[in-house]
Amino acid sequence: MKKGIWYAIGAYASWGILPMYWKLIRGVPALQIVGHRIVWSFLTLLVFILFLRKWDEFRLAALSWRVLRVYILAALLIGVNWLIYIWAVNAGHIIETSLGYFINPLLSVALGVVLFRERLRPLQWVSVGLAAVGVIYLTVVLGVVPWIALSLSFTFGFYGLVKKFAPIGSLQGLALESGILLAPALGYLFITGMNGTGAFLHTDTMTAIFMAGAGIITIMPLLLFASAARRIPLSLMGILQYISPTLQFLVGVVIYKEAFSNIQLIGYAFVWCALILFAFERLSARQETVAVMEPE
Repeated sequence: MKKGIWYAIGAYASWGILPMYWKLIRGVPALQIVGHRIVWSFLTLLVFILFLRKWDEFRLAALSWRVLRVYILAALLIGVNWLIYIWAVNAGHIIETSLGYFINPLLSVALGVVLFRERLRPLQWVSVGLAAVGVIYLTVVLGVVPWIALSLSFTFGFYGLVKKFAPIGSLQGLALESGILLAPALGYLFITGMNGTGAFLHTDTMTAIFMAGAGIITIMPLLLFASAARRIPLSLMGILQYISPTLQFLVGVVIYKEAFSNIQLIGYAFVWCALILFAFERLSARQETVAVMEPE
């Protein structure tokens, strides 16, 4: 279990500091970065699939419409999520991206209630309510809907929802998603390369290396996450996931000096209180379940 905790910390910490990687190529348009992320992720995943001898399973999945229709929707959601995230990071909105991933667990709970008629315990309702108050407060006092945070939260939340119906493993699934997006990504990159607006191999060498490295940067945290999920309880994974948006927030405030006013602090405080209450409630519920299951 100890190894699983370290795998989880590694995954969430990697996602938390990911904005620093995208900042290294902030001069490249976000759509081009996403295009390269798709291409290099697919190639990296293909190497893993061949190495692990899972090609036949991947090929059969890619030829099944029943499987494909799930992953087409997942691919569209994660593609939009990546585009908004990378654009927001390089446009100086790292703090707001962190808000999106702070909200995401509570949105997932709300989706469970709306779509699957799941029943929430009283403290869970309070948590969801506090987060909603925080978002409404920010919208009213700032005069603008925090669309970056909400877009990231909703696209990733629905992506997670779609993945609940995923019929194949996470490695092959992500390869299939990136494979579905591969043709439009390659087409777009070919056009930008032909008209002279493409950055890859047309700027400095380090930019090209960082763009090609997007595949490894995308895949490694996912592999750590998958390894952790097999070794430690989901409740613990749920608590550790807040490492990621916390690090994103700190990266935005401390490293890149993004503006963060007292007005914003109040709105974020509602969300943070909601998450603390949510985490406490989950731990308490788990301990009660364990106590009931233990023989006297």
